[in-house]
Amino acid sequence: MATTTVPRPYLNPYLAGTLLGLVLFLAFYVTGGGLGASAALSRVQTGVVDVLAPGHVDRVAYFAELAGGSRSAWAHSSVWMLVGTILGGFTSGLVNRRLKPELRKGPNISTPTRVVFALLGGAIMGYGARLARGCTSGQALSGGAVLSVGSWAFALAIFASAYALAWFVRRLWN
Repeated sequence: MATTTVPRPYLNPYLAGTLLGLVLFLAFYVTGGGLGASAALSRVQTGVVDVLAPGHVDRVAYFAELAGGSRSAWAHSSVWMLVGTILGGFTSGLVNRRLKPELRKGPNISTPTRVVFALLGGAIMGYGARLARGCTSGQALSGGAVLSVGSWAFALAIFASAYALAWFVRRLWN
């Protein structure tokens, strides 16, 4: 029996968007909240800090809100959603033959520079997500679904910022 290693084609974007909408409604029904990742990452970070320095978590208001006293940072649906996202992505890549380590970059950028830019961009986005009390999926997707004005303003600001910055970073990809 011959096996193939050619990746399967991606899902139709209209079907994928519809499925994402169904998952969003299911998340609202099951957890009482929408989709998002930054809250779970914040809880994981706080949970690790709580293991290493529980007194610090109790003294800092931001951490204490998540894991102070007898509270557990791990006991929140967003943490399980994050675990499911990682496992689901891994399974999808495995089933559709796309699971492999790779670093995508343009020809005008070195690998170390690409990694530094990715980490810097991730740090800025993560900090901004905590300031805005939600990441792009939490604010734009979940907040937009319930017609939150702040979430719509956030989404429009993200798209406008990306468009404005594209000119500066586009040459790295061409």
